Amino acid sequence: MTYRWNWSVLVTEPYLGWLLSGLTWTLLVAGVAWIVALLIGTGIGILRTLPSRTARAFGAVYVEIFRNIPLLLQLFLWYFVIPELLPAEIGRWIKRDLPMPEFWTAALGLGLFTAARVAEQVRAGIEAVGRGQAMAAAASGLSTAQAYRHVLLPIAARNIVPPLTSEFLNIVKNSSLALTIGVLELTGQSRQIESNTFQGIEAFTAATLIYVLLTMLVIAAMRSVERATAIPGTLARA
Repeated sequence: MTYRWNWSVLVTEPYLGWLLSGLTWTLLVAGVAWIVALLIGTGIGILRTLPSRTARAFGAVYVEIFRNIPLLLQLFLWYFVIPELLPAEIGRWIKRDLPMPEFWTAALGLGLFTAARVAEQVRAGIEAVGRGQAMAAAASGLSTAQAYRHVLLPIAARNIVPPLTSEFLNIVKNSSLALTIGVLELTGQSRQIESNTFQGIEAFTAATLIYVLLTMLVIAAMRSVERATAIPGTLARA
């Protein structure tokens, strides 16, 4: 059997619109998930370095739970199981009344999963600053909160830009799992085009190229951030 190539299907409506719609949902899922991951991951990472044993234990439990359960299983738990365990009114609101529950579940699930990984990057960045800086901050009369705000976090944030780039790339790629709970992002739309036209190679090639383009743009943007925030004499690129 000879495969009949038809690249024009990619620029024909409604398939071009499907690809653009999928790209939009991929960007939305990845963007919201990154905001969630950055906010929660930074908080958990700070807890992991505080003097309080309770705070460190809470942070460690969060990281171990979310890092060690596969993302796909977490999405299924958030979408199918958690609403059933909540009070009936809340569960019904999530399943029936919440606008776009698949999107919010995918974005929050992906964000909470990635937050565990971001937390470890933040913890490593703070610990890399060194005890000398923390002791100097304390000797200057700064409280623990002030030491984190004015000394430790600004330096740590600059140090962890490269590993955060990898996490951002992972979020873009992992957003394709949103397909499993009904979000027609880029991979989902490609599958839909394949089902309707039987031009699977063209559809998945287009999706692959778009993912590559997205990741290259993320790398370029994060390198610009790294150069802009580098401390002269502390980073190789400075």
